[in-house]
Amino acid sequence: MTKKELALEIIKRLKEEYPDAGCTLDYNQAWKLLVSVRLAAQCTDARVNVVVQDLYDKFPDVKALAEADVDKIEEIVRPCGLGRSKARDINACMKILWEQYGGKVPEDFDALLKLPGVGRKSANLIMGDVFGKPAIVTDTHCIRLVNRMGLVDNIKDPKKSGDGIMEDYSSRRGE
Repeated sequence: MTKKELALEIIKRLKEEYPDAGCTLDYNQAWKLLVSVRLAAQCTDARVNVVVQDLYDKFPDVKALAEADVDKIEEIVRPCGLGRSKARDINACMKILWEQYGGKVPEDFDALLKLPGVGRKSANLIMGDVFGKPAIVTDTHCIRLVNRMGLVDNIKDPKKSGDGIMEDYSSRRGE
């Protein structure tokens, strides 16, 4: 069985087993997913979903978070761990969204990577879940699984794993 055939079989089985699989972070706007993804680092999605309720009650939009005092954000997000750095990143990210993008999340992968607190995993999540573009959220779990399934050849780097999977995906779609 080729890697492409294996990938298609795995996708088929996963869709059968998990027909309603999706993002477990609660959001109704792109910027909220961006905030939640930052808070989810070393924290459960369930806790993030609780914490952001208080955060959005106090700071209901991009502008409010951009103008907020970092200490006030930190007080709210502290239960997610790494409160100071997450609060700083959220505030700085929202400032850029407000000042450079009119409060909108950019639909460009490289632009997302330039936002404070946004790495490849977060950018891929936004690209796929918000903008519906092909993207693979590659983290340590994904790397472990794609190696075990034989979809990649003993790759440890998230970028290489995601790129390898995307190359197969793109060639299947004729891109």
